[in-house]
Amino acid sequence: MDFEAIKAAAEGHKADMSRFLRDMISHPSESCQEKDVVMCIKAEMEKLGFDKVEIDGLGNVIGWMGEGEKIIAIDSHIDTVGIGNINNWEADPYQGYETEDVIYGRGGSDQEGGMASAVYGAKIMRDLNLIPAGYKIMVVGSVQEEDCDGMCWQYIYNKDHIRPEFVISTEPTDGGIYRGHRGRMEIRVDVKGVSCHGSAPNRGDNAIFKMADILQDIRALNENGDGPSNTVKGLVKMLNPDFNPQHYQDAQFLGRGTCTVSEIFFTSPSRCAVADSCSVSVDRRMTAGETWESCLQEIRDLPSVKKYGEDVKVSMYMYDRPSWTGEVYETECFFPTWINKESAAHVQALIDAHHAMFGDKRIGHSDADPKYDAMHLREGRPLTDKWTFSTNCVSIQGRYGIPCVGFGPGAESQAHAPNEITWKQDLVTCAALYAAVPGLYKEENKDADVSQFRQSLTDNVIL
Repeated sequence: MDFEAIKAAAEGHKADMSRFLRDMISHPSESCQEKDVVMCIKAEMEKLGFDKVEIDGLGNVIGWMGEGEKIIAIDSHIDTVGIGNINNWEADPYQGYETEDVIYGRGGSDQEGGMASAVYGAKIMRDLNLIPAGYKIMVVGSVQEEDCDGMCWQYIYNKDHIRPEFVISTEPTDGGIYRGHRGRMEIRVDVKGVSCHGSAPNRGDNAIFKMADILQDIRALNENGDGPSNTVKGLVKMLNPDFNPQHYQDAQFLGRGTCTVSEIFFTSPSRCAVADSCSVSVDRRMTAGETWESCLQEIRDLPSVKKYGEDVKVSMYMYDRPSWTGEVYETECFFPTWINKESAAHVQALIDAHHAMFGDKRIGHSDADPKYDAMHLREGRPLTDKWTFSTNCVSIQGRYGIPCVGFGPGAESQAHAPNEITWKQDLVTCAALYAAVPGLYKEENKDADVSQFRQSLTDNVIL
């Protein structure tokens, strides 16, 4: 394989990738509103001569290169979060600017930059004849990830009936190759009360006061240690072999679980009445060794929850927002934890490609201005690591066991932040690596089970 030719081809597309990324950013594309960016991507794929470009029923845009039966997929979610307070942005988040080195705007790192690199990586594969015999390349612009990560691939798996050999996620990896991440759940806690006139609150049962007690225990669950003095043992306990004997090493790799309250709701007859219900949403990040049942049960076991007994309900959210096409794919808000073996053939293909073209250390743009410097987040970190946040791989590998691995332009720290940027050098690096990977994948080294850890699923039937 001519690695220098691959690198030169990627560098030659730097201006095109930068222009394409800015085009995508110019189309606001929050979850369920991705139509305009889907059409932008479809047009770019058609212009570059993809063999086939299609939009599935959910609204995912899929481009194909090659004629083989086996599929190597490259996934980029193309929805973004909103912009938050516009006063926190120094320029228009959808028009932005570019310098010689960076591109500014919502979605640059999270994660339309990955789409730019994937599309041009596939073009390089075709132009340099890098698609192995028997394989075809699937480039996916997936929707609704920010709303419900992995649901788009549940649709691809269950409705489109597509089963790739493995999938490269282009979520931002700070120059690293990522082989896993924690899972997550969206949990709801509902508390019942009894309303009465606010002038005599003793006549009622204030649901907000009851929830206040529960909130303190949820906070303790996140912040406490796991020692004998802690009535509520903190989630850090899963790093301890005494509490997690089978999976504490995997948990130490992924990092401890966390929980935080993300939303609060109430009902009350008026502002001069006692609240008769209160509910909160809990964002729960799960490490190895935790199950969906254990995460619900540990909230049910909190002292304050037990104190209020049947007045408290702890449950898992379901998701059913219509996509931009109007399609509804209902699923549970449970996103399983997963880790690959570092020795897995598909992980090694990326490692081998990186070593051959860029060495065994993370690379990226260095800049005297800390605002534009990438390397302060990358130096000293292992090349092969894991994400902090969650990706579509929760379904691809977490649910369905299709091997996943991550390498994408940009930085996790830019995700969901104002003044988001990504680096042009990353676009080039990623496009080159994607182009080299299919030819370096050693199918004969494929293991029947690439997973080092995969979380158990619920007993809900999700079709």
